[in-house]
Amino acid sequence: MREAVTVQLRPLQPEDLDQFFEHQQDPEANLMAAFTARNPADRGVFNHHWGAILNDPKVIVRTIEHDGEVAGSILVFENESIPEISFWTASRYWGQGITTSAVDAFLAEYTARPLRARVPQDNIGSIKILERRGFKVIEESADFSNARAAVVKEFIMELAK
Repeated sequence: MREAVTVQLRPLQPEDLDQFFEHQQDPEANLMAAFTARNPADRGVFNHHWGAILNDPKVIVRTIEHDGEVAGSILVFENESIPEISFWTASRYWGQGITTSAVDAFLAEYTARPLRARVPQDNIGSIKILERRGFKVIEESADFSNARAAVVKEFIMELAK
């Protein structure tokens, strides 16, 4: 079993957005996330998206930091009155336990349940992270993915307790 990796979750700082935008430029990460902007290089769309997130008082956002570097973001927002977790880790940090540690830290901080997540069915890494924390598939959905220019099936997962 892998040792837990140390990450810090901290409130978002304005300069973190530049790092998030850079992370979003990775084509492989966009394919894994699936439901991203049609043009990830459009800073105006990015700024509008993050402006809406940061101006919603119901959204909780944390920056994932590892070894002093911005590794990604994790947040919870309401979707149809049910809290939903979402996370993005830069691909250079994949496979190192950083996302797992960030999700664990966030779940320790954010304890409201039920908590849902939406994951493309082929995003095995994110599915494993969520399943190991007790999330169960409760529904399936299919929506158009800008990143893949196709309909993508996703699991709707829920952590009940």
